[in-house]
Amino acid sequence: MNLRDFEYIIAVADEEHFGRASDKCNVSQPALSGQIKKLEQTLGVKIFERTNRRVSVTPVGREIVEKARRLLTMADEIRDTAAAASDPLAGHIRLGTIPTIGPYLLPSILRPIKSALPKLDISLAEDVTQSLERRLVLGDIDAAITATVPGVPGVESIDLYTEPFLAAFPEGHALGSRKELAIDDLDSAELLLLRDGHCLSDQVAELCGLARGQIVALDTQASSLETIIGLVAAGTGITLLPSLAVSQGGGVRSKLAIRPINDKHAARAIRLVFRESYPKRELINMIADVIKKSAQELL
Repeated sequence: MNLRDFEYIIAVADEEHFGRASDKCNVSQPALSGQIKKLEQTLGVKIFERTNRRVSVTPVGREIVEKARRLLTMADEIRDTAAAASDPLAGHIRLGTIPTIGPYLLPSILRPIKSALPKLDISLAEDVTQSLERRLVLGDIDAAITATVPGVPGVESIDLYTEPFLAAFPEGHALGSRKELAIDDLDSAELLLLRDGHCLSDQVAELCGLARGQIVALDTQASSLETIIGLVAAGTGITLLPSLAVSQGGGVRSKLAIRPINDKHAARAIRLVFRESYPKRELINMIADVIKKSAQELL
C-alpha cells in the first residue's frame, strides 16, 4: 500500500466512475483499475462493487475511503510542516468560501493577498457552509471564509468583519418612502429567501422571526443570490442582502431600492475558519489581516 493507492480509491469513490477517476489522477484507466484490484487483494475485501453501468462503494469500502482521506490529509500536513520550517509564507493553500461571500469579496482580496504573499499559490472552492466544514475536516481544503460559528470539532476561526444586512425592494414599493427600516416594517412583506442549505437564508429567517414570530415567504426559493436580486428587481418580492452583495454588484441593482435596517442584529459575522492542526498559522494570520483591511475599505 502507498499514498498513490489511496488517491486512486478516493478518486473512484468521488467520481463513481473509473474513467473519470483515471483522468483526475492523470493515469491510464487499466493502470488505476489494476492497482485498485491489487489493493483489494492485499486487504482481502472488496472496496467497490462494479457493474456495467456504475461503480459503488461497499460498506467496508466507505470506511476504508474515509480513513484514506484522513491519511492523505496527514501526509499533506507533514509536507506543510516541513515547508513551513523553511518558508512559512510559501507554498499552496486551498481556500473555500460560501456562495453569498465569494463573488463579492474574492475579487477585492486576491490581488492584495498575492501582493502580501508572493510565494503563495491559492486554489479556490465554493460551497455551502456544511459542505465546506466537512471538506475542511477531511483535508480537502485548508481554510474557508464563512458566516457562521464553526459547527465541527477540530476547527478554529478568526473574526474578519461584520457585514450589515440591507433591505432590498423594487422601485416604487411602499417602503420606499422611508430612509431606514425596522424589522417590524417587513411584517406584511413577501420575503424571498435562498433555498435550504444556505446559512444566509437561516440568518434572515431567524432575524425576521425575532421580530414577528414567523416568516412570510413566497413559494419561490432560489439557489443563488443573483437570482434573488433579479426576482426582487422584477417586482416579485423583497429580501435582505449582505451589504457587499449590494456595493460590489452591478446589473439589475440599479432597479432596486436599498434601505438600511435599524437593528443591531441585522448583520452577520464573517470568519476565516481552519483546522487546528494546520501548521501554517502565520500564513493564516496574514491572510486574515489582508481580508480585514480590504473589508474595511469595502464596507
